[in-house]
Amino acid sequence: MTGNRYAFEGRTVLVTGGGSGIGAAIARAFLTNGASVVVAGRREHALHDTIEGAPEGRALAVAGDVGLRKDAQRMVRAAVDRFGRLDVVVSNAAAYASGELTELGDDEWERLRSTNVDGFLHLAQAALPELERSAGNLVAVSSVSGSAGDWGQAAYNATKHAVTGFVRSLALDWGARGVRLNAVAPAFTLTEMTSGVGRSDEDLAPFVNRVALGRPGLPTDVAPAVLFLASDDAAYITGAVLAVDGGTSASTGQPHLD
Repeated sequence: MTGNRYAFEGRTVLVTGGGSGIGAAIARAFLTNGASVVVAGRREHALHDTIEGAPEGRALAVAGDVGLRKDAQRMVRAAVDRFGRLDVVVSNAAAYASGELTELGDDEWERLRSTNVDGFLHLAQAALPELERSAGNLVAVSSVSGSAGDWGQAAYNATKHAVTGFVRSLALDWGARGVRLNAVAPAFTLTEMTSGVGRSDEDLAPFVNRVALGRPGLPTDVAPAVLFLASDDAAYITGAVLAVDGGTSASTGQPHLD
């Protein structure tokens, strides 16, 4: 899962959206590197799939919706109650929608905002005091869509801009208290959330055209970057947004012409 080993033995990690895709890969990577891991998300069966085969006593699944303040608080309490401390929080739960802004319904906007923005807010509010006690850190999974624009994704991009803004500002507010906050920013990644694009070479070609490394991202590309930012090797890094995008954001936007 990771080419390097990180010293997470004795540390507790909470990963939201841990039932599939990037969240599941992150949770498994932390387990492989010795952490005790709490995976949280809406689908309990998927959470148990993520932690199947985990070392005895080092994994816990907590079903809930970070868009609800009481659920985010319950996730944090469950981690502390079970393992006695909370060292790393990975805010990964996300929702996606695309289309014309003028056609965006209230229910769809509520789903995006509740998961992507309120979910981060609720989690940070509940977790930051625990992270101060442990001199821990929070890593958010934002997106390259949180630093620029995309066609047909105004609402989604707005929520990811909010996540990136939260991370940078909270890094300033909490740095003197010993808490680091950073983010990773993937581009197009092959997950359940992007499955509607299709997986044929023809379907993926417009996305791959923008990627310097010539392929879509995988959840296992993102997980090592999260581990690095959460590790002691990144002890002097806070407020950073690390692009994990195969070179997508290095482009001016011009197409790759063979």
